[in-house]
Amino acid sequence: MTEIERAAGGVLYRRSGDRVEVCLVHRPRYDDWSLPKGKLAGGEQPLAGALREVEEETGSAGIPELRLPDVDYTMPGGRPKNVAYWLMRAASDGPVQDTAEVDELAWLPLAEAGARLTYPEETTVLARVASLPPVTAVIALVRHARAGERKKWAGRDELRPIDPVGAKQADRIAALLTPFRPRRLVAATPLRCTQTLEPLAAALGDRPIVRDGAFAEPSGPDGLPARVAAARARLAELRAQERVVVCSQGKLMPHLLASVHGSDDHEPFKTPKGDGWLLAWSGERLLGASRL
Repeated sequence: MTEIERAAGGVLYRRSGDRVEVCLVHRPRYDDWSLPKGKLAGGEQPLAGALREVEEETGSAGIPELRLPDVDYTMPGGRPKNVAYWLMRAASDGPVQDTAEVDELAWLPLAEAGARLTYPEETTVLARVASLPPVTAVIALVRHARAGERKKWAGRDELRPIDPVGAKQADRIAALLTPFRPRRLVAATPLRCTQTLEPLAAALGDRPIVRDGAFAEPSGPDGLPARVAAARARLAELRAQERVVVCSQGKLMPHLLASVHGSDDHEPFKTPKGDGWLLAWSGERLLGASRL
């Protein structure tokens, strides 16, 4: 079986008055106009690769908001390729870094950008963006990093710390979410939740971490419905901050995510330790949940 080549990129947008403009790049090697994208480095997460490629090819740092449809096609020679795309808000404006790959940028309204694109597959990505209402808030909901085994911890469970693997996971979360530029960091009350966000807080200039019991697991299953309701209410309040990172726990998160989706099935939302989701809203409407 031929190995799929993995790549990632983004629809980088900015607002100009009442209209939305997106950034296209011209690549002299192919004489084409495309969305900024590129191959993933070995072991690189798609979101991290998308952020890197967009900044290298456009000079603008992007704030990730929502996973967009992937594009699949076959390269010359028959090798399949998959490109993961993210919607990103432009957060800066600098010179193109990868001048060997890109020689010109164009900021265009969505309709003009769709007409300028060389590849029809990428117009489907822009069509998805055109169908979206404005993104008003994004919350990154992450599960705490690994903290050893509960049965091997002799102290109070709330004080169980992350282990060496968990420390690496916390560093990875920090690297992935620093470009998100969160305005607030919130952690469930157990120590391991606060520790998971500490590298991110340090990367953001020692941003304070607010502890919130609404995102902690209840003491037993009977308390789960009330805790889910409390966590949903807190998410609604936190949306006013526009960009927030919340660290929660594994027994609560799937039920919370199912609830905000209006679903009774929590299985699709089970989340490994050290992983999480980006939840994007337009007002009170959830636009999507994208796995980190």
